[in-house]
Amino acid sequence: MTVEFESRYPTHPDDVKKYDTEQLRQHFLVDNLMQPDKLVLCYTHYERVLVGSAVPVKAAIELEAVDALKADYFLERRELGVINVGGPGKVVVDGNEYPLQTKEGLYVGMGAKDVSFYSDNASTPAKFYLNSAPAHCSYPTRHLTMDNCTVLQMGSQQTSNERAIHQLMIRDVVQTCQLQMGLTVLKPGSVWNTMPAHQHDRRMEAYFYFDLADDQRVCHFMGQPQQTRHIWVASEQAVVSPAWSIHSGCGTSNYAFIWGMAGENLDYHDMDKFPASAMR
Repeated sequence: MTVEFESRYPTHPDDVKKYDTEQLRQHFLVDNLMQPDKLVLCYTHYERVLVGSAVPVKAAIELEAVDALKADYFLERRELGVINVGGPGKVVVDGNEYPLQTKEGLYVGMGAKDVSFYSDNASTPAKFYLNSAPAHCSYPTRHLTMDNCTVLQMGSQQTSNERAIHQLMIRDVVQTCQLQMGLTVLKPGSVWNTMPAHQHDRRMEAYFYFDLADDQRVCHFMGQPQQTRHIWVASEQAVVSPAWSIHSGCGTSNYAFIWGMAGENLDYHDMDKFPASAMR
């Protein structure tokens, strides 16, 4: 098993106005996720959230505390959210096994010392998407499924954004310190997500896109409402969104994405919305 680690530093919106395509991708796109037998970690300095992945094929993958964390073990001062977007697998937390089918999640609280990821079948490996944020206290580990989460039916066919928002890790479902995660699935014929677009001035957010054919893409919109920018995103890539940035996207087909948030409060609806007519 190998670990691939990188660190991303914050950007100011005035600077981002001057970024070209490559600079936008360098600072905000995480395009190296879901590599076989690798623990991939991207440490963002936005709320110090880690975006990562683990795809165990030949052997289990351990959640290692890389040197940059300055911790004895990964979750010494952190909490973790895991969502499986691949084949069946399991996560073992301090000796306790949690089977995860596709689109199921696991919340792991601060203080868990040994976390490992496994696939049931190497030919159809599990693909674990990870978000981790600093924590101030320890909450119990919790297995989260499509049946025990809150589901919001949003949008319509007329506006091409009919979608189901599965709130896996929010305050009404599971207790966390600051991490929130969920999974949005767009219906066939719908391509727009998170419209009207919005900002979370008190939270950062990361979007992980998946269930998208190899020859299809999502155009992810970011930036300030009056200074929007875009990044073309392939399946199993993520975009990091600062608090000052909107986050929305439009695909060349329907798709799914995982949203993860961390910041000052746990009110899911704490957002500043911007209708399409206000965007530039």
